[in-house]
Formats: sequence, C-alpha cells, structure tokens
Amino acid sequence: MSSKFWAELSNDYEKLFETEIGYDVIIYAGEESNIKEIHAHSNILCIRSKYFRTAFSDEWAEKKDGKFILKKPNILPNFLNIILRFIYCGNIELENLQGPDVLKLLLAADELDIQSLISHIQEYLIEHQTEFLHQNPTGILETVYQHEAFTDLWEFCLEKLCKEPKILFNSDKFINLKASLLELLLKRDDLNADEIEIWESLLKWCFAQLNMNDDPKKWSKEDISKIKGSLSRFVSLIRFYHIKPEDFFYRVHCYRDILPQDLIHDLLEFHIVPNIKPKTIKTPLRKSNLDFKLDSTLIDSEYIPLFASWIDRKNPSHYDKKIIPYDFKLLYRSGQNGFNATSFHRNCDNNGATIWIAKIQGSTQLIGGYNPLDWSGNCGWKSTTDSFLFNFTDIKNISTAKLGYVNNRGCAVSCYNDRGPSMGNLVCLNSNKWSYTGGYYYPNIDIPGNFTIEGFEVFQVIKK
Repeated sequence: MSSKFWAELSNDYEKLFETEIGYDVIIYAGEESNIKEIHAHSNILCIRSKYFRTAFSDEWAEKKDGKFILKKPNILPNFLNIILRFIYCGNIELENLQGPDVLKLLLAADELDIQSLISHIQEYLIEHQTEFLHQNPTGILETVYQHEAFTDLWEFCLEKLCKEPKILFNSDKFINLKASLLELLLKRDDLNADEIEIWESLLKWCFAQLNMNDDPKKWSKEDISKIKGSLSRFVSLIRFYHIKPEDFFYRVHCYRDILPQDLIHDLLEFHIVPNIKPKTIKTPLRKSNLDFKLDSTLIDSEYIPLFASWIDRKNPSHYDKKIIPYDFKLLYRSGQNGFNATSFHRNCDNNGATIWIAKIQGSTQLIGGYNPLDWSGNCGWKSTTDSFLFNFTDIKNISTAKLGYVNNRGCAVSCYNDRGPSMGNLVCLNSNKWSYTGGYYYPNIDIPGNFTIEGFEVFQVIKK
C-alpha cells in the first residue's frame, strides 16, 4: 500500500524557501531604489524551469563565493517572490492582485519560462479580469501579441474585441494601435461592426498617424499622396460592397481621391446600374455582423433585424443586430425544393410562423410577407392581426422598404393546396406567376399587379 503526503511535502518546500537553508542562488530583483536580494536553491529552480537550467549552465552562469548570481531588473521583487513560492510548493494566490499586476506577473512568468504558471495566470485573467481587459484593449492586445506563449489570452482578446469592436474603436488609444495589429483585425470575418463603421475607424486611425486634417477639401496633392500610402495595405480589407448606398455616397465617395479610381468606378456602377455584378470578387458579409447566419441566396443577414422588428412592431426603432429575439430557419427554396405549390406545402406546412421572400424577375424588386400562423390546411382564409407584406424596390438597399400590416384580419392568409404563399390581395397563382391588388386586405405598397418570380424562399420564425 502506498500513501501520499503531497500537502506535507509542499509545506516543507515552502519552509525551505522561507528559511533559505543551504541556498546557493542570489537574485537581485527590481531596479534603482526597489532592488531586493532574494535567495533560492539552484537544484529546485532547474527542475521547475528551463530558463534557470540555461541560466545556471557553465556557459551563462555568474558565480561569486560559490553562489550563482542573477540580476532581474525587469521583475519586481514581490512578483519574483510569488513565482518562486509557486516553484517551491505549487501554491499561488492571485485574488489580491489588481488586473495590471496580474498581467505583469504573467510577463515575469513568461520570461522565466514557467509554463504551468503561464497557463494558470491566463485562465485567471480570462475568468476574473475581463473588466481590466476592457480598460486598455490596445495596450493589452499589443502586449499579448508580442508573446507567443499567451495563446489562450490572445484568442480571448481577439474574440472579445471582434465581438465588441467598439471597445477598441472608441478607445482613446486606438489611434496608437500598430499597423500590423490593425491589419490582422480588419482581415477577420467575425469583426462585428457595420462595414461603414470599420471604414471610418480606419480613417480615424490613418489621420491620427499622419497628424492630418480629416476634411478632404483642405488636402493638398502631397497630403493625398501620404494618405493613399498609409491606407494602401488596408483598402482591400474593407468590404465596400456591403456598405449601404447612402453611406457610400456621403461617407465613402467624399474620400474618392485617396481610393483607387477603378474601385470607385466599380462601386458607383454597382450602386447605380440595376442587376450589375461586382467586377472584383465580392468579399462575404462579415459573419458576426449578426449572431447567426442566414441561409439565403436572395438576401444578406442585414435584413434580419428589420424583419424581427416588423414582427414585434418596433417601428420606427429597430432591434440592434446583436439582440435578435428570433432564429430564421430555411424551410423552402424554390430552386432546390421544386418550383410548385406541392413542394411549397410539403416543406412549409405545420411549421408555424414563417416569413417568405421573393425576387421579381427582370427587376431589382424583392417582395415578401410574414404569416404568424401556418400554411397547412386546404381551408381558404385564416385570420390574424399580425401578418404583413413588404416590398423593397431595390434589393441592394434596405432603406427602400415599404411595409403594410393587414387591414382585414379575416382575410390575412390564404391557404390552398394548389397555391404558394398567398396573403390577402397577393396571390401566388402557380409556380412563378403572381398577382396583386393593393389597398383593401393590405395597404398598397407598390407591388406590381401581375408579375413573374425568379425564385422565392421561406423561413421558419423561431422564438429564441
């Protein structure tokens, strides 16, 4: 039978550290008026740290009167004491340290190559010091970036800042962020900000770096050249095609002199000419602009806060994209499930509330509606006060939306087995032929009278 007395062994080693019996190491920690002489035992330090094994090797060691001499001016005496106590007995208490001191302790542990302590301190910072990490995101990110061993903290900081980039963008020290770190952030698909906000944050950083006025009217040719040079490594990282037309006109186009002229031409063409496709590769919408992905070939996820707000009648205010109370699950896509009423009902019946969208052939128009009930049953009219129709006259521009809630609750939704999604005076006659008579069951929102659909999708609306 074996018995283990780890606690007793730990206590004995702690006493050895405190009494300094038989020490053969002298470490001078700190600098100037805050230098302290600390004693230790080389055998114990070498077993627990690769750094000390190297420091006490014949090639590096400095000895005096038979004792190893080390000078650590960049480690404060109290932090070295904490680390040595951990080396001797495996105990450490971080609760009494403030966030900045915990980070300094982590840097000291990294210099002395105490891997288990590095992991523990990172875990503690992540679990208990998130408020501190918010206080100086720029400085902390740069500090962590410089140390390869801080992988856990690096991933945490990146994830946190990508989820809440305003912590960084609104920081007074953001303008001091190193270009390499800014470039790394702008490459991220999960940077959770509107693209126009990212663009304007980049401009703020650039103008501060150059100590230059942000008014294009006051720039000289030399100023323009300097700004273009500073921005050159970042321009391709901005996803200009996902910036709304009005924001592009008022907040991007005014800076056209510092952007590549072919890019400006392509963006103008994209926003002005109907159904034009980008000439350059269109980068995808950043994934975490919303907390979910929308499985759609017709629209981007930016439509979802609008749909959710209409469902809950939040007009004119809308849900923040980070707080959407619904999930939208694809039930039916005409191109892959069959472009007919039978396929529509097979996929969409008995699934509760749905929202559907349809692209009108030969136009930029997108129409759709919300059915809070169900599409099942060959029963004619269904009654509700919560359904609505909508029309985007330009699919690329959500500000062109027109919305109409049901006027006649008794004729809100029409359910027939031989029809697709029909609501009041909007009728899906067969697979792709539709008709609309506005102004009675629903308000007139400028949907054409008779039209053909390129395709449509139906999403189940699920309360979170």
